[in-house]
Amino acid sequence: MEKQILHVDVNNAFLSWTAVDKLINGEKLDIRTIPSIIGGDEKQRRGIVLAKSIIAKQLGIQTGEPIFFARKKCPNIKVFHGDFNVYKKYSDGIYNLLLDYTDKIERYSIDECFLDITGYIPKGKTIYNIASEINKRVKEEFGFTVNIGISENKLLAKMASDFEKPDKIHTLWKNEIKEKMWILPISELFMVGRRSLLKLQKMGIKTIGDLADKDQKNLIRVFGKYGKMIWEYANGIDTSQVNYIVEKPKGIGNSITLPYDYNDINKIEEVLITLVEHVTYRLRKSEMLTNVVSVQLKTNEFKVISHQKKLEFATDSTKIIQKVSKELLQHIYNGTPIRLIGIRVEQLIEKEVRQISLFENSEQEKQKKIDSVVDEIKEKYGYQSITRAGKLKIDTNIKFKD
Repeated sequence: MEKQILHVDVNNAFLSWTAVDKLINGEKLDIRTIPSIIGGDEKQRRGIVLAKSIIAKQLGIQTGEPIFFARKKCPNIKVFHGDFNVYKKYSDGIYNLLLDYTDKIERYSIDECFLDITGYIPKGKTIYNIASEINKRVKEEFGFTVNIGISENKLLAKMASDFEKPDKIHTLWKNEIKEKMWILPISELFMVGRRSLLKLQKMGIKTIGDLADKDQKNLIRVFGKYGKMIWEYANGIDTSQVNYIVEKPKGIGNSITLPYDYNDINKIEEVLITLVEHVTYRLRKSEMLTNVVSVQLKTNEFKVISHQKKLEFATDSTKIIQKVSKELLQHIYNGTPIRLIGIRVEQLIEKEVRQISLFENSEQEKQKKIDSVVDEIKEKYGYQSITRAGKLKIDTNIKFKD
């Protein structure tokens, strides 16, 4: 099966994350809309530009240059200090969002990830649908934007994400290399640095296409193993795998934006039941149990209403979590038209550390067996191969993530 790889890259991460965090904490001005930079301590005369707003870029300010030079180009530039804790918070946030699509995620840097979603794409969807959904959710849930590259290997996915920015999705399949990549200057090829760039230019290599056409053996004589690698990259060859570590999740959630506003609690409940089924299926796949269930609603005026409940004992039971979710829905819903419905389970523990509870009984044991059988069928024949009765009446316009 041909690989299906995404490269997700946060646009102007440090400045975007600082801007979003300031807005959340009451700041009225979005620093992305003014000449601004993220930089070090100017007083020590070591401060350099770590990130810049689009307006600052238009004024000629460059990442990596001293702030002293940036002030010469724009005397009224606003300088903000970086905050690693803020960056980590948003980096972890987007990572957890991406876990909704695959557990094969390589955190390539604090602001970019590779995803291998081969075999994870739901029936009826394409990799482009998944990329579009991720792009939209990041904007709606976090307030910043990402570029996403799509291809069959990591190199081409990364090259694609570096095409036009910001807030774009690009493909770079092997049959698109000549049209989209070979026309680019050689400096745009991944892993071509300043030193090698000068050598390549002296050899008459100006574009990636020029490098792709060169004799590989000649490049190896000049550059050694590096010559072989950049020739392969110029030709779109990359066999590296997405290096992922399966991390136990701290919480698992799912939400859906409705095709139109719902104000019928029965219809809202039907959607909630399906979301619970998705979340509990993933909970059991992770071999985790939850102690807390929360339900979130977003009104047509974008007001968020949520409520959570601590369970008497940790569980992964679809039936129990559906029951609690419906109780929470009854508690928070007041008849207002609803735009989004979400469910999340938190305070997760591994099954191995689970303590037997006096509240558990033969009915719960029976439910475990039912959940296990349903999961096995889904694993063998696909997620949509079996469904619970409560899902049958759901609006067919709703597209769930599987």
